[in-house]
Amino acid sequence: MPSNRRRLILQTMAATVAGLTALAALVGGGMAFGGWYNVSSTDQHFQITHTVLEQTMHAWVRRRASAAPPPPASTPALIRQGASLYVAHCQACHGAPGVAQEPFGKSMQPVPGPLVDAARRWQPKELYWITRHGIKMSGMPAWEYHLSEQQLWAVVTFLAELPRLDTRSYAAMARGDAPPAQDATPAPAAIPDPARGRVALTQYACHACHLIPGVTGSRVYVGPPLAGVAARRFIAGRVPNSFDGMVGWIRDPQRTDPRTAMPNLGVSEADARDIAAYLQTLR
Repeated sequence: MPSNRRRLILQTMAATVAGLTALAALVGGGMAFGGWYNVSSTDQHFQITHTVLEQTMHAWVRRRASAAPPPPASTPALIRQGASLYVAHCQACHGAPGVAQEPFGKSMQPVPGPLVDAARRWQPKELYWITRHGIKMSGMPAWEYHLSEQQLWAVVTFLAELPRLDTRSYAAMARGDAPPAQDATPAPAAIPDPARGRVALTQYACHACHLIPGVTGSRVYVGPPLAGVAARRFIAGRVPNSFDGMVGWIRDPQRTDPRTAMPNLGVSEADARDIAAYLQTLR
């Protein structure tokens, strides 16, 4: 008798969980596909949404950042370079001492927080990880494909200095001479890496125009789909579809076809080789 009662209790609990799960799926599906969920950026997230996302982010970053390399020694030159990079790439969204965010930074949802106290809330390795890899669904991009390793650490080094700067000292540093931000790109990899190429496609926004097998995103039809691109005889109908030809097309498409609408995305040689290696797998 006790075993039958226990079985009945377990069956009731399982049925209750299944029923609640089905109800939640039905309500969620109705909100998503019935147009009941407000996607407007003028409508704030629930506080619980912010809390869960922030706690998840902190836990993930702490776990992954522990494997990051040790930070380099802070030097005046590295701080100046970091200031230049901050002005060029960070200030528009995060602001600075005495400098407001640009309008698009103020209106993002969630809003990008100021970084004047970032070094007090995050360890250098954690700031490096965030800068390098970005944060999903936050507007924070991954700078791994746009800044060199040395430049990433320059930004982190400057963030450590930022809490000590007032408006005048920041303005003076922002005006100072610093090494150029765009010169130091990684050397080409000896062996192109298709796995890294698939990620690079997302970091250069290739999936904003193309449907690419293995890359998730919206259904877009601006550019031709890339399924089977490796089996095509020509690139843009102009040059033979070779590895080097694809690298050249990725880096400077208008050199191959002056009339193409595909822009120059500033893809480095190393990243172009990785992307071409991935595209070669799409047969």
